Amino acid sequence: MSTEVTRPDLQLLTQKFGSKIIKQYENRGDDFICIKPSDLPAIVEALRDNQSTQYDYFVECLGVDYSTWKHARDLDGRFEVVYNLYSTHLHQRLFIKVAVNDGETIPTLKDIFLGAEYPEREIQDLYGVIFEGNEPIPNERFLLPDDWVGYPLRKEVPLGGEDVVFHAGTEGPAIEDVQMPHAGESFEGNTGSGDVSGR
Repeated sequence: MSTEVTRPDLQLLTQKFGSKIIKQYENRGDDFICIKPSDLPAIVEALRDNQSTQYDYFVECLGVDYSTWKHARDLDGRFEVVYNLYSTHLHQRLFIKVAVNDGETIPTLKDIFLGAEYPEREIQDLYGVIFEGNEPIPNERFLLPDDWVGYPLRKEVPLGGEDVVFHAGTEGPAIEDVQMPHAGESFEGNTGSGDVSGR
């Protein structure tokens, strides 16, 4: 990390966790740091508790599956989890990124920010990324039906829709049956008005 920083949060990270920051960069006015999952709780807790930073608002965390991504990346690992933190003291936002492969875990942040519990469970339910200390309840899904098999936001799950059953018992079309791509839209490598369903 660069040592010529003026933001208190970046100064704190440089001074206290400099060797643990894999990458730090700015993109379109937002600052990002990339770290190992094992370092996540200590760094987030320091950002929250330090009087000069006071990152007291957990905005969200979200998951990304990079298994089919062919371009340069910030981190190794199939899945990235991106944390969005906000300091009401500094009026600044900071994004923290960690990456894991299938079967690896990320420490939960629910003991630091209670608001992290549900977003972590959503990522677990939709991607299969496990948060240590906030593991899924056996035989119980968070967002999906309990008998759902797999993780629908993983890249190997095909795009498509389900026929909608209306209250009168009639079926409406699946979204893919009525969806038409527009010029410039890319869908499974095709652009223009190519077939979108593959069914």
